Amino acid sequence: MEQAKTAIILGATGLTGGILLDKLIRDDRYRKIKVFGRNHVSQKSEKIEEYLIDLFELEKLQELFIGDEVFCCIGTTKSKTPDKELYRQIDFGIPATAAKLAKRNGISTFMVISALGADEDSNIFYNKVKGEMEGAVLEQKITNTYILQPSLIAGNRAENRLMESIFINLMKFGNHLLIGGLKKYRSIKPEEIANAMRYLANHQYKSGRIESDKIKTLSNSSE
Repeated sequence: MEQAKTAIILGATGLTGGILLDKLIRDDRYRKIKVFGRNHVSQKSEKIEEYLIDLFELEKLQELFIGDEVFCCIGTTKSKTPDKELYRQIDFGIPATAAKLAKRNGISTFMVISALGADEDSNIFYNKVKGEMEGAVLEQKITNTYILQPSLIAGNRAENRLMESIFINLMKFGNHLLIGGLKKYRSIKPEEIANAMRYLANHQYKSGRIESDKIKTLSNSSE
């Protein structure tokens, strides 16, 4: 039997990160889960090792950023973070720093949630930031690097996002119209993203960008 692993999660109090944490707690392949963030997680488990920090200062904790895999579930939205500089610090700065620390500490598996449409050459600020983040992560050349590009994430969030909620409900009716090459634009559940991340951490898969429809396929493959 393989030695039980140590996972690192950034964003464990978020929608997808919280679901992922639940799954790793129940997964016997993991003996320890290091959680870095500003707030306590709601889950209780002997596996959890919490570090309450300002994630903008993550680099100061290099000596504690040691494990087998990094799951970066950090992200914000335009409505939640209208200040573009702060948005960039969150969606670019934190994942880029985490990838640097993973590389320095010899962590061979790094995965991060990005977004469908991420493009460093985009004229849309938010797509551009995501694209630049992906480039910074890939620049580290970590052996197993997985960049998940989900479409609209359909789930119940703690904060109220009225327009997003309306759009998600509309997508429930429109998803079946998106076929063939358009399937990647169907909304996706946070559980599916978490399942795919756990699958990628424990199976051989080609490193690189993984679009939303492929994330769903991986989720269906997870045990």
